[in-house]
Amino acid sequence: MRILTGIQPSGKLHWGNYFGAMKSMFDLQNKGENFMFIANFHAMTTVRDGAALREATKEVALDYLACGLDPAKTVMYRQSDVPEVQELAWYLSCLTPMGLLERCHSYKDKMAHGFEATHGLFAYPVLMAADILIMNSDLVPVGKDQKQHLEVTRDLAQKFNNAYGEIFTLPDAYIPETVATIPGTDGQKMSKSYHNTIELFDPSVKKKVMSIVTDSQPMEAKKEPDGNSIYELYKLFATPDEVAEMAAAFRAGGYGYGTAKKALLAAYHRLFDPFKARRDELVKDPDMLEDILRDGARRARERAAVQMDKVRKAVGL
Repeated sequence: MRILTGIQPSGKLHWGNYFGAMKSMFDLQNKGENFMFIANFHAMTTVRDGAALREATKEVALDYLACGLDPAKTVMYRQSDVPEVQELAWYLSCLTPMGLLERCHSYKDKMAHGFEATHGLFAYPVLMAADILIMNSDLVPVGKDQKQHLEVTRDLAQKFNNAYGEIFTLPDAYIPETVATIPGTDGQKMSKSYHNTIELFDPSVKKKVMSIVTDSQPMEAKKEPDGNSIYELYKLFATPDEVAEMAAAFRAGGYGYGTAKKALLAAYHRLFDPFKARRDELVKDPDMLEDILRDGARRARERAAVQMDKVRKAVGL
C-alpha cells in the first residue's frame, strides 16, 4: 500500500495540522510505502514573499521530523523538487471540467473570506490530484475539509483512465473517525486563514489557551461539555480517563473554564515538550535537514518517473 500526504508551508503549523494529517501520517508509517511532500507550489496561492516561503518550507520539515516523521520509513520531499508534478497537472487540466472546480467548497470559502480569485487558487484541486496520482497513491490522510478534493482526484483519475487506459489507481481518503473539526481560539475551525490557530511550538501558548473564547456561564453552573472548545481540544491531548473526568466535572457544576484551560495547557506540554526538545536538536544541524530533503526528492522522482513514463506514452508524447 502506497500512502501519501502533503502540507502547505503557508505559515506556522498548528494543533489542527498535527491532529489532522500529521498524526494520521505518523500512525501509518509502519503500514506501507510512505511519501510526505511539503506543498510549496500550493503555498504560492497565498504567500508572495520568496524568503518567507523558503523559511516556512524548512520550518515545516523541522516540525514533521520533531513530531515523529522517520526518514527511513517516509520519503519527505519538497513539491518543487519533483517537477514532473507540474507536467502531470497540465495533462489532468486538459480533462478537468470547469464545473467540477466551480463546485469545490474550498475555493468558494476562500472567496468568502476575501482571498484574491486567482487561477492558482481555482485550479488547486488539479495540482493536488497530480501530487497524489504521480505517486500512484492508494491512501491519502486528509482532514475532513479536504475530502472533496480527494473526490476530485478520483474523478480525474477515472476520466484519464477512461480516455487513455488503466494508468492511475483511484486513491482512498483516510480520515480518522476520532478526529472531528478542531476548534480554534474563536470557536471556528482552526485555520491559518481565520487567524485563530495555536502553533505547535507557540511561545505564547499559555496566553492563547487562556484566551480561548467561551460562553458566559458562571463557574457554579452545570455545563454540557460536548461542543465546548476547551473540552473538544482537551480530548485530543488527554487520556480517556482524563477526558471522562473533565466531562463529569463540567456536568456536575462548580468547574470553571479557567481550570479547564489550565488542564488543557498541562496536557499540551506533556505531549509537545519532548517534541520541542527534539526540534531544538535538529535546528543545530541544518545540513542534515537538507540531506534528508534531497534524498527524499531523489526517491520521489524515481517513483514519479515510473508513472510519468506510462502517462507520456498513453497521451502520445
